[in-house]
Amino acid sequence: MSEEYIIEMLNITKRFPGIVANDNITLQLKKGEIHALLGENGAGKSTLMSVLFGLYQPEEGEIHKNGKKVEIRNPNDATALGIGMVHQHFKLVEVFTVLDNIILGSESTKHGFLDRKSAREKIINLSKKYGLSVDPDAKIEDITVGMQQRVEILKMLYRDNEILIFDEPTAVLTPQEIKELMQIMKNLAAEGKSILFITHKLNEIMEVSDRCSVLCKGRYIGTVNISETSKEELSRMMVGRDVQFTVEKKPAIPGPVILDVKHMSVESRLHKKLAVNNVSLQVHAGEIVCIAGIDGNGQSEFIQGLTGLTKILPNPETKITLGGEDITKKSIREKSKDGMSHIPEDRHKHGLVLDYSLEQNLVLQRYWESQFQHYHFIKKNDVSEYAQSLIDKYDVRSGQGTKTVVRAMSGGNQQKAIVGRELAKEHKLLIAVQPTRGLDVGAIEYLHKAIIADRDQGKAVLLVSYELEEVMNLSDRILVMYEGEIVGEFDPKKTTPEELGLYMAGAKRAKVGEEA
Repeated sequence: MSEEYIIEMLNITKRFPGIVANDNITLQLKKGEIHALLGENGAGKSTLMSVLFGLYQPEEGEIHKNGKKVEIRNPNDATALGIGMVHQHFKLVEVFTVLDNIILGSESTKHGFLDRKSAREKIINLSKKYGLSVDPDAKIEDITVGMQQRVEILKMLYRDNEILIFDEPTAVLTPQEIKELMQIMKNLAAEGKSILFITHKLNEIMEVSDRCSVLCKGRYIGTVNISETSKEELSRMMVGRDVQFTVEKKPAIPGPVILDVKHMSVESRLHKKLAVNNVSLQVHAGEIVCIAGIDGNGQSEFIQGLTGLTKILPNPETKITLGGEDITKKSIREKSKDGMSHIPEDRHKHGLVLDYSLEQNLVLQRYWESQFQHYHFIKKNDVSEYAQSLIDKYDVRSGQGTKTVVRAMSGGNQQKAIVGRELAKEHKLLIAVQPTRGLDVGAIEYLHKAIIADRDQGKAVLLVSYELEEVMNLSDRILVMYEGEIVGEFDPKKTTPEELGLYMAGAKRAKVGEEA
């Protein structure tokens, strides 16, 4: 056992019903290094980190800190040992403010009263020092996902943690925020903090990590020095085969207009300006139109207004048609029946019922159809068979197959379940918001092919992505959204990420016609 390691997880085994999530894994973290943990969806990465953070107890194995064995029975033990964790799905109280979330469980008092003043000062100093600007008085439910992540990082720094676990930290961030986070991580490591970094994104590992350990189906494959490896080698270790990093697709052959949005506006919950300001756009059959932009510029509100998750501002000029049918005032179920499929941005809030089984989630929008019910009774065998066919097709991995409670599945497999459900049902329009969030390279490759196949079958695809690489690779047309308005329309073959970046940041804008 070496003193150079600040944390050693030795021969860790963790089992769940029907699955060995971690099978005799050893992981060693050096002081002051950024150590990436790579693996497919469901490879056991988050489980291993949850063991280190005290959320799970392993059946076998032990943890050492600075060469000495430690017991981590719960997250409080982990915090006492200087271990902090930013979870893939944030652990924040939505109705609390940023400040209250950061100090929760670590409150300082003065004469028996909560000392908010010194807490606020400490938070403001930390946010300045690490470039993590937040509004301490904003409620969590009112801020962007990128901002919420900053709150999670500040929670760790507020507690003076020296071992920082980042679980999929860039899955929800814009390219600019990712750059900032990479710099923050480098600064933290330079100050002597030790970072464990779970990600699927090979570019990020190559850019920021010192070493990388690879897991596959719950087993440890090996650890490599980043300076001595390549993206291709890492993906081979992780998936066991070569992966295509570029998307192959034939030129689009657009057909008739499927989605036609005229003069749509949505109020903002955050400020007096409109979140979506008089937006008009069209998506044709057989094309992929991508809305690009920095998170927080109205994309989420636009999609929520379009799908019925939020109200749009009443206006006689506003009209939304789907395949020629006016759906402006229709309910979510009616829009779904009319041929709208939706892969939502927040899979937990709007994509799944977490305490339902996988098979129930896979028929959420179809259980009333004759295929799945008879005289209002669910045909359970038919539901199970249908669910199993989607599980096989989309490689959804879970401990107990169709009966698995969705909450127990990994984030990437939850995402694959939503994607399978939305692509499999009858639809004219596929709306996909951050569809590859939390997916590994093999699953991203599969999903991109599935979206292109959907387009080639004559479906209209409206994509919202904050990954510029995905925007450039997948789109047939790009619309840039800035401060709730469409400020430019581009052909991906004739533009560059830099050009898009200028429009995304509001430095340039073009007059976009009604036929956006």
